[in-house]
Amino acid sequence: MGLFKSEEERRLERDLKIRQGIRRIEKSIVEQNKFMDEFVRNARQAKEIGDAQSYAFIRSSLKKTATIKKMLERQLLAVRNALLIKRQAEATSDFAAAMNLMAKEVSRMYADTNLSQTQMNWEKALAQSQTMEERMELFLDGMQEGAAASVASASTTEAITDDEIDRMISVEQQADQAREQQQMSALRAELSKLKGGGEKETK
Repeated sequence: MGLFKSEEERRLERDLKIRQGIRRIEKSIVEQNKFMDEFVRNARQAKEIGDAQSYAFIRSSLKKTATIKKMLERQLLAVRNALLIKRQAEATSDFAAAMNLMAKEVSRMYADTNLSQTQMNWEKALAQSQTMEERMELFLDGMQEGAAASVASASTTEAITDDEIDRMISVEQQADQAREQQQMSALRAELSKLKGGGEKETK
């Protein structure tokens, strides 16, 4: 059945695959965020109970997860930019095709040599735009393969340092402590208010 598909049907299928790829990358980024939150909580617990070995292992896992997330974000940005370029190329191709048809009609109606030359020029422009579309497809395919390979061999220069991981865990712990202190202050204020009301009723 695939042999009888029109060019428009094949184009729509390619667009669908690209959108599916974008959604998969977005889903992976959300998952990495959840993993990082879980690792941070586990690291805090290991630190609280003094388990240095577990803390070091969790910190290493968190570091790896942060690196993968950063790579996925770069991939998502690259694919989105490529999709915009592809749409621009398609718009240019549609314009060239329309102008080519108009040039043919004018040439047919007037049989003018100059208009025939115009027709040839537009046919040439259309052929160039089609060649550009094919190159764009090859570029997208190569970029997806390269992005997949780059995740497997992420450069250590892009990795998050141990100090940054420690700060991430420490900031989360401080935020929790601040929230607990705020809740305690609110409870004390409420208790004081209740006590004050009781004293007035006694009087």
